[in-house]
Amino acid sequence: MPTCPIRLLLADVDGTLVTSDKVLTDRAVRAVHKLYDAGVLFAVTSGRPPRGMSMIIEPLALVNELAAFNGGLIVNPDMTVVEQQVIPEEVVAPVVALMESFGLGVWIYRGADWYVRDVKGPHVDRESWTVQFAPTLVPGFDGLEQGVAKVVGVSDDHQVVEAAAVAARAQFGEHVSAARSQPYYLDVTHPQANKGGVVKYWSAKLRISPEQIATIGDMPNDVLMFAHSGLSIAMGNASHEVQRAARRVTTSNEEEGFANAVEQFIL
Repeated sequence: MPTCPIRLLLADVDGTLVTSDKVLTDRAVRAVHKLYDAGVLFAVTSGRPPRGMSMIIEPLALVNELAAFNGGLIVNPDMTVVEQQVIPEEVVAPVVALMESFGLGVWIYRGADWYVRDVKGPHVDRESWTVQFAPTLVPGFDGLEQGVAKVVGVSDDHQVVEAAAVAARAQFGEHVSAARSQPYYLDVTHPQANKGGVVKYWSAKLRISPEQIATIGDMPNDVLMFAHSGLSIAMGNASHEVQRAARRVTTSNEEEGFANAVEQFIL
């Protein structure tokens, strides 16, 4: 365990804070309020767009900024923008082309909008249900390269998604951050828009040591925030690789893993 008291818990949302059916359980809500009672701050970060996290603000009494798009867009609970980091304009089309070369469906998030070229594509319906708004159908992405916060590659062939992630990191290097936010999603964002950067953001804003920040998540894009925090907790539903990157492992998101972690490892 960290030698310094934990002052902030930074949590991933999907696969961590909510169940597989995207339910925020009563016990998870109570766990967050217990953190407040103990003087521990709470914040969230996700690959979701800001509007996709609006439904958790009231039950969790969130007052801190939300880090959407893995840190690419930071907003207040009222959705006003605090900070934004977008993909370099000249990189967007090559990223889309690379994803297509692997047979991935492609989505673009730009400002408050989500653009797709096929509303019947894989996971579009599920994403609409998760984030609670529908995408904008476009014939192509030409003219949308400016102000892009995230490009997503989608496939149910999880090995292909991982291969595309490796290829994106190899081809674009320091120009982007590329990591899976779900087994079937490859998120490409600004190079500084990653969850490790979100830990650094909170450390600087609150003027606290990273050792006093705890992080909890379940996917490869959570590993960078593990590396920058004093206490890292992997969910029981995380892969072995993600679990090995964390200091502690809790139960799965279907077994109240978030609440168990709060009670066992923080409180």
